[in-house]
Order: sequence, then C-alpha cells, then structure tokens
Amino acid sequence: MDALTPTMALLRLEGLGPARYWQLLDRYGSAAAALDSLPQSLLDRLPPRARQQWREYRQRGSDCALLQWVREEQARCRDRGIQPLEHSHEDYPALLREISRPPPVLYLKGNVAALHLPQVAVVGARRASRAGLDNAHAFARELAAGGFAITSGLALGVDAAAHRGALDAGGATLAVLGSGIDRIYPRRHDALAAEIIDRGGAVLSEQPLGSAAEAANFPRRNRIISGLARGVLLVEAAVRSGSLITARLALEQNREVFAIPGSIHNPLARGCHEMIKQGAALVETASDIVTQLGGIHVPATAPPATLEALPVEEGRLVVALGGDPRSLEQLAADTGAAAGELMAIQLRMELAGLVEQVPGGFQLTARGATHLQAQLTAAD
Repeated sequence: MDALTPTMALLRLEGLGPARYWQLLDRYGSAAAALDSLPQSLLDRLPPRARQQWREYRQRGSDCALLQWVREEQARCRDRGIQPLEHSHEDYPALLREISRPPPVLYLKGNVAALHLPQVAVVGARRASRAGLDNAHAFARELAAGGFAITSGLALGVDAAAHRGALDAGGATLAVLGSGIDRIYPRRHDALAAEIIDRGGAVLSEQPLGSAAEAANFPRRNRIISGLARGVLLVEAAVRSGSLITARLALEQNREVFAIPGSIHNPLARGCHEMIKQGAALVETASDIVTQLGGIHVPATAPPATLEALPVEEGRLVVALGGDPRSLEQLAADTGAAAGELMAIQLRMELAGLVEQVPGGFQLTARGATHLQAQLTAAD
C-alpha cells in the first residue's frame, strides 16, 4: 500500500483530523502502521461511525468501505486533473513540510512546479480601500516580475488584486482554498481560478473534494498560505481579521512578515500597524521586501509618464488630502472652498480615479498620491 492511501483513509475517519494524524505518525512511524493499530484510547474518543469504519477495515481489508472511498476519491482526482500530494511525496513543498503539523495531504490542480518557486504571500482585507487594492496589485506585479510566485487565498479584495497583479506581470500565482478544490469559493472567482491554472499557477487545498467553505477551514487555510511562503506581505487589515491571523502564523513559522503602513485614522491600517509593533518590517516598495529576502532582483518600476496637470482646484484638493482621510468639513476649512463646490470637485476626482470615499471622509487613491508626489517634488 502506498503512503497516500492509508493517509487518506485515516483522515477520512470522522473526528481524527490532522492533529491526531500527526500524533499517530509520531507513535507508529507510518500511516499504514497507524491505520492497522489504532489504540483503544483513541477509538473511544472517535464517533461511532469512525469506529465502525475502522473495525470493518480490520475485518475486510481492501474490500472495506473506507478503502473503497479512498479509491473512488483518487479516481475522481484523476478524472478532474487534480493531484493529491501526501506529505512525504517529492513534490510536496519543502517549506510547508517544515511547519508544525502540516497538511498530511494537499490537493493540487495546475502546475506542480509552481509549488517550488520562491513565494511571497500577499494578504489583506476583503473590503479593502481602492488604495489598498492598488498596492496589492502593484506589489504583486513587481514581485512576480522579479521571479517570486504570489500566494494568496482567492478571496475578494486584496487576495484577488494580488493574484491579478501576478498574472498581469506574466508570473505565477498560487491560490489556497478553504473549500474543496472542486468547489471554488467565492464562486465569482471561478474564472480567476481557471486563469491562474491556465497561466502556469496552481490552486490547492487540504480539504477533500466536495468540501464546503466552512468558517473553521479558513484558519487552517491561512497556515498553509504562510507556510508556503518565504515572507508574508500584509496590505490592509483590521485588528481582528483573518489576514492578521495569517501574519501572526507567519511569525510563529519563522517567516518574514512585511506590512504597508497607512493613516492612523484608517481602521484598515491598524492591523498593519499592530504587526509592525510586533516585529513586522515596514515596507514602502517591493524592493524593501527583496532586500529582506534576498536572492531575487525586482526590476525598478519604470518612471511614470509625465502627468497631465490637474485643474487648480483639484490640485489644491490633492494637497489638502495629503496622506490622511479628511472629512468634507476639514477640507472646506483647509481650502476655503464651499461645501457644495468641494462636493462637485470631489465627484469629478472620484470618477477620474484620484480619490475615494472611506469611513471618515475621503482619501487619495494610488493615482492621486502620484499627483501629490509630483506637486511636492515641484515645490521643492
């Protein structure tokens, strides 16, 4: 019996799970030996169905329902182009194998070679600001252009922007799911997942085929994201968020953690600031990450084309916004303009992609910040 079959059989037993799997492996040395010798103390703690499945296995061997399910699951994987990787397999990612209690089995669809590229995980808020999405895309694009694979969770917001940035650079990206690999979540990212696979990346999960995206799966998914990567970049995150859990797991796994700072008035910057206090490196460019990780050159971003000058009133508003969100009342006080006039200017700038509305007022997008930098440089 190969190592994959008994491993899948053990994980199929309800109530056993990865933690008990590793305890059994420590005791018996292999999944096959553990499957043959489950201790009574463990059996007593498993649900009745699991005890029945195991006893049938002991009585009937390869003809039992448990191993029949394993054979059928492996056949389903073959039919769908999915490769299950047991933790001792040569294609199982080496960095992930080093973490505490790694996934005993990874289900992968796509290019298995992408697992062995040096990876940077990019994570952040699902409801990110426009600036946060722009940062995720830009950092991922530059890192992917330099040879890093970009790893994230296929979620809305920062995750999707990071995957897209890597694809736009012609690089590889890996999406780690909290559902079965045949049940893409969220469903609206079916096309993105297919594009990731078609363009040399991969989608992977530790959940068996058909598994729903249950809340309990996502902390386990997060440890895979951080475990695969040499470093984790936190783009935007609230203090209590799954992205912050990923960053903390990365610290526990001795990975480098990077965080993009933001305004002290932005709730989505507070998670980044919290991680910086805990030792994450503050970064402003992709090159800051490469300096820490070493070994791969990220090409310098090409200088922006000459910016078209903004009308005077819009330029004044860009300077007034600066780096922090500002309310309409604050902007009126700073610029001397009437509230109605400001609303009209702000609307034009929002349509042009220069500003966005956030809790507490308005802030510059990445494009707006480029105009601000140009004005400050000209003033010097």
